[in-house]
Amino acid sequence: MKGNLTITDKEIVELQKSISEYEDAFAFKKLYFHFLNPLRSFSYSILGSKEHAEELVSDLFVEIWSKRKQIKDIENLKTYLYVSIRNNSIRRLQKIQKTKTVSLTNLKIELLSVDQNAEDAIISAEMIKKVETIIEQLPPQCKLIFKLAKEDKLKYKEIASILTISVKTIDNQLSTALKRIASAIGVAKKKQVSK
Repeated sequence: MKGNLTITDKEIVELQKSISEYEDAFAFKKLYFHFLNPLRSFSYSILGSKEHAEELVSDLFVEIWSKRKQIKDIENLKTYLYVSIRNNSIRRLQKIQKTKTVSLTNLKIELLSVDQNAEDAIISAEMIKKVETIIEQLPPQCKLIFKLAKEDKLKYKEIASILTISVKTIDNQLSTALKRIASAIGVAKKKQVSK
């Protein structure tokens, strides 16, 4: 199984019920592989260590399996997992760095791709590279919000809960990101036309 399998919110609730009521290992595995890559990437953006990120995600799912009877009581599992990984990652980072605060400006955000759908096949490799370069140049918080919204497909309300910021901030940051991307695409199109 590969990470980030497409599962709807309704299916997540059904998986939670199967895990809780029937100790369904296959349902747990499906849930694990659905969230593995996004959670690992999110943890890495805080820690800057793939090994620590992998360990924290594994630890979280071990904990979930050990408390599987209560998993059906979690209202929004997606938000719960992201908030848990955020908190565990920050605690680990504080332990490593012996600091008390972690700033979003110090995060290392790693994007898997701009977007993974049929439209990507139409866009040229040069255009994709241009967009990826613009995304990499976004301020850290803006890039993280863009990743959570566009790649991980989280709702604004979920992102606000995970990052403890307002929905308005998310809207503003995404607007900034999209304006920069649109501007880059517009510039790239003008250059292609003038050749």
